[in-house]
Amino acid sequence: MNVKPDFNKHANQAATAPAYLSVYDLHAYYGESYIVQGVSFNVHEGEILALLGRNGAGKTSTLRAIARLDDPQVTHGEIWLDHKHLHTMTSYEASVHGLALVPEDRRIIAGLTVEENLQLAQIVEPVGWSLERLYDLFPRLGERRKQEGVTLSGGEQQMLAIARALARDIKVLLLDEPYEGLAPVIVDEIEKTLIHIKEQGITTILVEQNAIRALELADRAVILDTGQIVFDGSAEEVLKDAALRAEYLAI
Repeated sequence: MNVKPDFNKHANQAATAPAYLSVYDLHAYYGESYIVQGVSFNVHEGEILALLGRNGAGKTSTLRAIARLDDPQVTHGEIWLDHKHLHTMTSYEASVHGLALVPEDRRIIAGLTVEENLQLAQIVEPVGWSLERLYDLFPRLGERRKQEGVTLSGGEQQMLAIARALARDIKVLLLDEPYEGLAPVIVDEIEKTLIHIKEQGITTILVEQNAIRALELADRAVILDTGQIVFDGSAEEVLKDAALRAEYLAI
């Protein structure tokens, strides 16, 4: 496809500024399974977008496709970041251009300390936040900087995974199930961190089964159902619409 998407398209968006990240007519497969079926949406700079839906709706697949990972297999569509075409890039090239994915399993590297995990991320140019700044954001990591990363609690590992993303100079943070298995008090800490990240101008796409918590944090929401978008609008609108939540989120 040679036509550049309209960055102001896609109805139901209250914002009028040009999109910062644009996903346009995205189609993707896992083998024979047609997982992402023509998904299009925009995200504006500094927004938190909640990407929601039931299990199997295509949320994680969409996130992985944006990150330019090898699975799922993208067969059609465009992904633009700050008017640069990510859809022709490898995952490494996309990361250099400012995209960072924190996967559900966090991928903390065994055998390395907290600090070594962060330092390893800073090998990739351009370098983002300094270690001191990261430890200010996550005091627990500072206290455990010499501890092996995989021995941290689940919440601390999630903090480390987010800090490792910020150790590079990122523009967009993709989070897959960041609240999974965490106590509410730890979720509170993660959310405070995400608000601080938003204040720094970083754009976030959040995939999360705890839809209410995600909606309370997010500016906007996109809801997927069987690989297609069924809602694109404000998070507040979803919180107020019990019928919409019941039908597509089972809450």
